[in-house]
Amino acid sequence: MTTTSLQDQLDEITSNTRRLVQAERLAISERSIEELFTTGIEETILPVGVEAPEFALKDANGKLVRSADLLTVGPLIVKFFRGRWCSYCSTELETWRDLYGRIREHGAVMVAVSPQTARQNDFMAGQHGLPFPLLSDPGNKLAAQFGLVYTASPEMQVYYRSILVNLPFINGEPSWTLPVPATYVIGRDKRVLFAEAHADFRVRPEPEEALAAAFAAR
Repeated sequence: MTTTSLQDQLDEITSNTRRLVQAERLAISERSIEELFTTGIEETILPVGVEAPEFALKDANGKLVRSADLLTVGPLIVKFFRGRWCSYCSTELETWRDLYGRIREHGAVMVAVSPQTARQNDFMAGQHGLPFPLLSDPGNKLAAQFGLVYTASPEMQVYYRSILVNLPFINGEPSWTLPVPATYVIGRDKRVLFAEAHADFRVRPEPEEALAAAFAAR
């Protein structure tokens, strides 16, 4: 288990990227982040205190996972991520993987949700040894209920294709929508206890912040 903070790990990815990728290509991503930030999406996500939407999504094996069933067990951590192609997402989920024993010991449960297909989730779970369910959210319909969805700009679509990230293939539908990476904790009464999302995909909350909310809700 690493003792380095999650954000330190993500910052290292950013640093390496800046060394290896041409400045003009980096500028495309920077513009995309700035444009998304100016939409105010961070301020319009589903907030703490409201009732969270119920969901029933399929896991990597095609099994239907219902939030109502999970909440009978304990508080629910929901991690929205972009996909297995995102190194920031993989690193974040590996950090949560290393915390999963604590999550279960404290009576909480966790799922991770993305728009990618079950096949992509199966690959990712195996590659990274993820013990919690990876759920497919086709067309980002659940993410939209949490206020997290945006459409990649035409410039970003071209950029993604240039680095072999073909979202319509990965996600199994043509919309080019993505969720803002977000972390939620939902209490057994369905109320949101913790909510954080960032327009800059390189920034994620430290898991300990969400764990504190989940463990206090037992």
